[in-house]
Amino acid sequence: MNTISIVGCGWLGLPLAEHLIRAGFQIKGSTTRQEKLGALEKAGIEPYLLSLDPGLKCKPAAASLLDADVLVINIPPGRSRENVVSYHKLQISNLITAVAASTVRFVVFVSSTSVYPDLNREVGEEDAAADEGSGKALLQAESMLFARPEFSTTVLRLSGLYGHGRHPVHYLAGKTNLPNARAPVNLVHRDDCVRVISSVIRKNVRGQIFSVCSDRHPSRKDLYTTVAARLGLTPPQFAENGKEGFRIVSNAKLKAHLNYEFLYPDPLDEAP
Repeated sequence: MNTISIVGCGWLGLPLAEHLIRAGFQIKGSTTRQEKLGALEKAGIEPYLLSLDPGLKCKPAAASLLDADVLVINIPPGRSRENVVSYHKLQISNLITAVAASTVRFVVFVSSTSVYPDLNREVGEEDAAADEGSGKALLQAESMLFARPEFSTTVLRLSGLYGHGRHPVHYLAGKTNLPNARAPVNLVHRDDCVRVISSVIRKNVRGQIFSVCSDRHPSRKDLYTTVAARLGLTPPQFAENGKEGFRIVSNAKLKAHLNYEFLYPDPLDEAP
């Protein structure tokens, strides 16, 4: 498995590609933006301009991008799109058609813990039950990939992402009367996501679903007020009453199968 193609070399995909290059892999990667091709090439990635809208268009040809041993699919469904479920189904279907005709025999699909409902308890991989929006779109994509005999698939359901300038607190700073003060958060640092994806590929872990989430789950109020103060932002204000639905995403299966220890087990800790 010397050649890996990454569909989606953005905020997560680019550092993943750089990590895999340092590990000795040949990397091909796609972006939807012409102006990013130079950055991919500079990083040592064989660059491709790819769009799924929802038809597959690729320059150079998709057959060249998919001339690889492993494919990482990192194209989240658009949350704001009204027809997100049907549109993402077409995107994934068109991509699968091309993958099935290629040399790819192992697909790593980047999904999300948004597939889990608020059950007011710890949730594991078997609890996925999204019935609308991007969560439903992702569950549908997972099923479509697992159904194909031409290649093996492993699904990684990532929790809320943070690190390297990105953090949910930027969207909450200065807001007032926010709900769910005591609800536990489910976050994971980008560096851990990169290492988990790399581990799945290097250990050739196929046919699995893993939730990727930090060990600890501070409350929304504790986390966002602490991080806001650390970053010099106006801390958000939370309402202290009201019914709070929540979920605590378990990473037990991931840690057991991959023998993985998180670089950043607690979102409250300082991190790049």
